[in-house]
Amino acid sequence: MDPIKPGPEDHGHDGGDTSRASEFETGPGGSPRPRTPRESLTPDFGQSTPALARTVQLVSGDFLLTVNPVDGSEIEPCPPGERPGRPVKFTAAERAAAERAARPPVPPGPAGPTLPLLERQDERERLVRLLARGRSVRLTGPSGSGRTALLDLVAEDCADLAPDGVVRLSGFHRTSGELLHDLFHAVYDAPRYRPEREELLGLVGEIGAVVVLDDIEFGGAALDELIVATPECAFLIGATPDVPAPSAESAVEEIFLNGLDRAGGVDLLERAVGRVLTEEEANWAGDLWFESEGLPLRFVQAGALLRQRDRLRASAGAVDEFGVFEDVRPASPRSAAAEPGGGPASFGTDAEDAGDAEEVPLPSLGEAAAPAPLLASRLSASARAALRLAVALGGEVPHQAHLPALAGDTHADAALGELAGCGLVSPVGSRYRLAAGVQTQLEAAGYADDLVAEALTAAQHYSWWAGHPSVTPERVCAEADAVLAALAVLVPQPPPAAEDEESPAVGLARTAAPAFASGLHWGAWERALRSGAEAARIAGDVAEQAYFHHELGVLALCGGQLDRARAELEASVGLRGALADKRGAVAGRRALALVADRAGDVPGGAAGAGEKATAVRRDESAAPPGGVPAGFPSAAPPVADTLVSRRSGPPAPAQKPGGGLRRLARRNLVAAGSGALLAAVLGTVVTLGMTTHDSADDPSGKVDVNPSAGAGTDDGGLGADTPKKDSGDTGTATSRPTDPGPDGTLGTSDDPTPPSSATTGPSDNPSGTRRPGGDDSPSSPSTSPTGKPPTSTSPTSKPSTSTPPTTPSTSPEPSESPSSEPTPSTPTTSDSASGPASSAPAEASSSASAPDGTGSPSGPDSVI
Repeated sequence: MDPIKPGPEDHGHDGGDTSRASEFETGPGGSPRPRTPRESLTPDFGQSTPALARTVQLVSGDFLLTVNPVDGSEIEPCPPGERPGRPVKFTAAERAAAERAARPPVPPGPAGPTLPLLERQDERERLVRLLARGRSVRLTGPSGSGRTALLDLVAEDCADLAPDGVVRLSGFHRTSGELLHDLFHAVYDAPRYRPEREELLGLVGEIGAVVVLDDIEFGGAALDELIVATPECAFLIGATPDVPAPSAESAVEEIFLNGLDRAGGVDLLERAVGRVLTEEEANWAGDLWFESEGLPLRFVQAGALLRQRDRLRASAGAVDEFGVFEDVRPASPRSAAAEPGGGPASFGTDAEDAGDAEEVPLPSLGEAAAPAPLLASRLSASARAALRLAVALGGEVPHQAHLPALAGDTHADAALGELAGCGLVSPVGSRYRLAAGVQTQLEAAGYADDLVAEALTAAQHYSWWAGHPSVTPERVCAEADAVLAALAVLVPQPPPAAEDEESPAVGLARTAAPAFASGLHWGAWERALRSGAEAARIAGDVAEQAYFHHELGVLALCGGQLDRARAELEASVGLRGALADKRGAVAGRRALALVADRAGDVPGGAAGAGEKATAVRRDESAAPPGGVPAGFPSAAPPVADTLVSRRSGPPAPAQKPGGGLRRLARRNLVAAGSGALLAAVLGTVVTLGMTTHDSADDPSGKVDVNPSAGAGTDDGGLGADTPKKDSGDTGTATSRPTDPGPDGTLGTSDDPTPPSSATTGPSDNPSGTRRPGGDDSPSSPSTSPTGKPPTSTSPTSKPSTSTPPTTPSTSPEPSESPSSEPTPSTPTTSDSASGPASSAPAEASSSASAPDGTGSPSGPDSVI
């Protein structure tokens, strides 16, 4: 058959007809026409536009966290509409589905032999009784003692004991806080939500379940914290003897798990082999029991060795019992010894294999005690590649879906079944790890020679896979331990030689960290960020360093570690400022502002987070040395009753941390209002002071706390009681004497005679008194007697208070107790808020209209 020119038989036609395909390949005249070359298939599978970055929004306590893998995560206070309601618990069906998903996957291929749990019935019944009474129990046993299998059986027996059923958790590489969050998400339906500490404790305190916690790595106070936080839960804890024991106050029962006896070991070995042991094999099993102290794992691995020996003793035409590795035939003991590192096996001829069948000895006691190299040498090439990869990843076996890409074999996913059947791997949580002791045994056999190359292969694969848009964050979190193990190997390695080549450790951490954050596996998120920051520092990648520091600061802020958050964010902002990365620097400054708000720091202040805020000090501008200038010069100190001042209250209490910008804004608003009110009061006082002068209507010059008499500002008289009006003729204002004569006293006999009225002539308007400031306004006319001079009151008498005159003053009345010698007047004071009015202009001026009987001096040098 020609694929280009198919014959008629291929299309159901006879030889005389021309098929449609042949007509297309030839021209109209039958001449061949060149086929149009097909374009490459690469553009068909490639993406025409770059994929958008996967951003996820989470709610962590009071924060709304947007995981942005490009510029860094953005954090802000959660708006009320974005905050989820109170989480609700899963139903029984949903819990069962979640439990099935959390179990490790079933290895592909034929199912291996099902081994029973021997000699554990007493421990099983005791554990169930303690859990039924609500007691927490810790089951302590070495690795390989069957601890995990016993926990699974007890969990099945306790399925109906608690209202929230049985919750399975893995304590491998988990802290107490992370386990609390795992318990919360196992019981409550709260996607994309991570409650803060107080809310978390309240929610897990309402959980009533039997918690099966295997592979725990802590004890003591951390375990007490976990148990106290969940008072309605009963814990079934599995740990190894090297884990710290619970404290005496925790009231946790502890049961130790021992190995099997000799009869139990032989029984388990027969079940693993699937036949009755020969006498030689039974003696060999007894020696193995003595060496392994009865650990069930050693008998499982010994059963795998005997099965491989049986296959080697089979006829040459036998194939692999799994049926999928027919191209890899069992190796002879000679080839296994020649290839300790697990290299390709060499096989002899059929005759040689048939001749060697009777000569396959039992493994030595040393090989049975450390059987991993011998078991691995008799496995398929893909299984050995998976073992090398697991050794490079610190014992972590990748998920079976990743094995074909990592091992370079399309059938490599079946290698997990081989490893599980031989007892080389054991389940841990939802994945598999190398069994106890296998890592050390394989490293000694040379499986760690290409450690860096295997880790680099895993890092490149996980970098591509974790960043693919179709991969959910939960799937990336399931491979967190393998990713972190690859990072641990590659971070200390030197950077690549090419300048434009990215460090594989930096690329893996940059891709996996946002997925860990979105999947709420924040323990793995922190470890990936720290590994990435160290790798970026070694590679000299400043931009990636800034990204990792920013993410660490956001993570610390979500955890309430304000000092660490400030340090990380300041480092990130500084690095991005050096790179002129404006978008990244803006995101960092926003997070720093949120840190300052949480810490209660005043913007621009130097107080750090966690420091006790000092009392707020109200600073005011000091008064000038000469005081505040008034509208007129003051002649006396102000009256104490009219002094306007601010009372200093008790010192303000210390500001509590966490006040934030709202308290600062409220304080600024109060200060602004107080300043406006003070400005209004001062403006009113100054206005009143400017408008008040020494007029006759001003009452400020007539109020005096000094009992002595003083000169008034209205008519130049003393501030005493005015004499009664005289009935004699006062004459005109121009006929009054102005010269007191030789004795200096007006109204005596030696006063000169005033000029004739005909000479000066009376005027219609009285003459005014010129003020010192040039004011020519006339003074108010007044009439006064010319016969008797005024007298002053005694200094001990109370000063009279009179109503300010609103009409021309009448003649004064004589005082009750005249004195022969006048008493010097005391300057008057004022109770006005603007200060006392000056009386100096009234004393310095000489009034032409002053009555000759008032006795006021005509100048400042006159003596009364």
